Amino acid sequence: MLETIHLEHIPHTLSIHVAFYRNVTNASFLHSQLLARNASFEYALIDASTVISRFHLLAAVYKSITVELGGNMKTPNIHSEIVCALSSNNNIAEAYRRYGISPISKDVLVVKVLNTAHANTSDLTKESTETHLNEHVKGESVEFSDEEIAKTTDWSKLRKYHKLNGAAGLDDITDMDAKRKEMEMMIVSAMALRGL
Repeated sequence: MLETIHLEHIPHTLSIHVAFYRNVTNASFLHSQLLARNASFEYALIDASTVISRFHLLAAVYKSITVELGGNMKTPNIHSEIVCALSSNNNIAEAYRRYGISPISKDVLVVKVLNTAHANTSDLTKESTETHLNEHVKGESVEFSDEEIAKTTDWSKLRKYHKLNGAAGLDDITDMDAKRKEMEMMIVSAMALRGL
């Protein structure tokens, strides 16, 4: 199921669509399409194990849109910018490797930003995007929710990638929901500060 998400303070010509697939069996094919720069597969294909919540992913989407609108993108398109925005450092290749889909990814978040102001995307719609994804992503479509994301989050990977091992007080939090919220705030704050 492809969810359309409306974010405040972005142009009405942009629409954001997110799908979540579990137990994907053709990640290698999807990865190869990205490497081949197949325009039909211009999505942000994200390894879901590196995402902590809806807020985490949507913060990356919002940051990428504002970077694009400001004319300051460091990657080829808005979708690759989203993958890089998930990182708390400036290394683009590392961000692709850590947060983007890999041939062995099992759970994949897909983001598509459509811009009706661009002639080359004006014929793309939510429906055509959803049809394309359902034809080419071999996995179980699930709701894009914090509950589903929590089932796939790799905590040790996130702690390593965002340098949270040994973060003061984090290990003292015993309530998992509180720990998740604290990590979410630390990660999103690091993402926001990157590049300043």
